[in-house]
Amino acid sequence: MRKIKDYILLDSGFCKKLEQVGEYRIIRPALNAFWKPSLPEAEWLKADAIFERESSGGGIWSWAHGRNPGSNTEWTVRWGDVNLNIKPTAFGHLGFFAEQARNWQWLRDCIGKMNFHPQTLNLFAYSGGATIAMAQAGAEVCHLDASKGIIEWAKKNQMLNPETDRHIRWICDDAMKFAAREERRGHRYNGIVLDPPSFGRGAQGQVWKIEEGLAGLLDSCKKILDTRQPFFILLSCHSQGFSATSLGRILSEVFPEQKDCVDAGEMLIPEHSGNFLPAGLYARIFWHPGKNFKNADRA
Repeated sequence: MRKIKDYILLDSGFCKKLEQVGEYRIIRPALNAFWKPSLPEAEWLKADAIFERESSGGGIWSWAHGRNPGSNTEWTVRWGDVNLNIKPTAFGHLGFFAEQARNWQWLRDCIGKMNFHPQTLNLFAYSGGATIAMAQAGAEVCHLDASKGIIEWAKKNQMLNPETDRHIRWICDDAMKFAAREERRGHRYNGIVLDPPSFGRGAQGQVWKIEEGLAGLLDSCKKILDTRQPFFILLSCHSQGFSATSLGRILSEVFPEQKDCVDAGEMLIPEHSGNFLPAGLYARIFWHPGKNFKNADRA
């Protein structure tokens, strides 16, 4: 069986990042990497592909060395102990966010500290890295996303991690509507993960703005968490205008009883050189009766 190659962040600088994504070396934008690269230019010139954004919001992939895999070509990498299906998109995405790997490990650690198999919910679940990590650790996971195409991508990732088979339920729905229905049904979860977008529109044209809707969304999450038992909530964010402090504060306001357990910080991608590339924010709580794990297993 062919060995699955790893993802590696080789370098960053001049507002770009150099990544080894399995067999392909790729350059993509990293707007907060305003420092100088650590590696010599010769290493960057070995790139197989460069993604450059356009003002429209999309962008163009340029392939070199005759290595264009084609628009329908997919391949597999391993990152954060998860096998992932990779497919370059018109928005420069590859199908996963490398900065989430430490959150995946935190989720495994939380589930490992529970003395039961928790029921967990992944909202805005994208291609399912967190879903797979929770299922690997023994959780029964409800994976929710509003895009049928993205859920199909997540199912491909699940098939690459067969140990998670029959531990994942797939739901295509609006996050707020689903949470409201779960509350009415009396269904409760032991852990919730959410990575809400900055902006979006629902099927009926309803507008989502994270700065206006986040508090209400977290309140809905609290109503479907079983706070009588150990529970966790993980909020991550890539939106401008937020900070780790602001995410932690809003989580503390919604969960005042657990405010001493709130942990917030930057999501980081480790570089091969030993440096780190910041790429988003997180705030999270793991509450266990009589215990406080705030400072344990930090991202």
